[in-house]
Amino acid sequence: MGTVERALAYGGGRLDRAGPLRTDSTRLHALFAESTTVVLPMWRDRCLVDGHGPVRLSAERAALVRSAASDTVFLGLDADVAVFAADLSALPERSAVEMAGAVRSVDVRGLVGRLEPGDAAVQAYARGLLHWHRQQRFCGTCGAAAVADGGGHLRTCTSGECGRLLFPRIEPAVIVLVEAPGRPGRCLLARHAGAAEDAYSTLAGFVEVGESLEDAVRREMAEEAGVTVTDVTYQGSQAWPFPAGLMVGFRATATSDEVRVDGEELLEARWFTRAELRDRVASGRPLGRVDAIDHRLLADWLSAEA
Repeated sequence: MGTVERALAYGGGRLDRAGPLRTDSTRLHALFAESTTVVLPMWRDRCLVDGHGPVRLSAERAALVRSAASDTVFLGLDADVAVFAADLSALPERSAVEMAGAVRSVDVRGLVGRLEPGDAAVQAYARGLLHWHRQQRFCGTCGAAAVADGGGHLRTCTSGECGRLLFPRIEPAVIVLVEAPGRPGRCLLARHAGAAEDAYSTLAGFVEVGESLEDAVRREMAEEAGVTVTDVTYQGSQAWPFPAGLMVGFRATATSDEVRVDGEELLEARWFTRAELRDRVASGRPLGRVDAIDHRLLADWLSAEA
């Protein structure tokens, strides 16, 4: 029997990304002029919000913001309404806030729980795409200027000899709930460098060139915690555009309960029983970030048979 797909924070957005429209410049220009078209203003990776949440601009206010934006990207269609995101990062923060009719700027991660999941997904999508544009002003091959194209989903090198097409890159990372062998059931949590004294979370790491996701799980667990794992099983994935991540969740089983942390990325690691984790939750210590996939991995493990 197949598992039921469950959307995590920043995924499952309601937009039709309408890929074919990205190369139809005539249609995109027409959508710009429609009074119902929505523009989501951003300032340096932050949403611009009023008393109701992130502002959604249309008509004259949207046109004003578009004229001041350093980049405007097409996000897709919400039913029949076109949705764009506009980057006001070149302005002082107060000017950007006032131009958008907002009251302040907020990191989208600070709005989770107050936004509908679909709205959080759209805001994160806008954040990630506009961040990429600010970081990709020049061609990495020849150094010439690169200009936005494809509705904001690529940049093109302006050198006639190069002309490279530059697309947004995703940085995949694995995040793993490691179980100890045998009974009682225990999972491995670690305290990362810079974390508070009693802050533990699952282990994670970036995927390297020439490596499968499963290879990355085995390497990261061995390098960071000295743990050899087997039975590497995919659990789900999460968009994490902060700035360009894709978190891929796994569960794995250690071949022994010996742990040796690297002392650099991890300061300590230890095995927790389900009873210990439940006690931590009862005392007010969360299971990782509430908007992150590690929270789901731990919650699923706690709900399983002991």
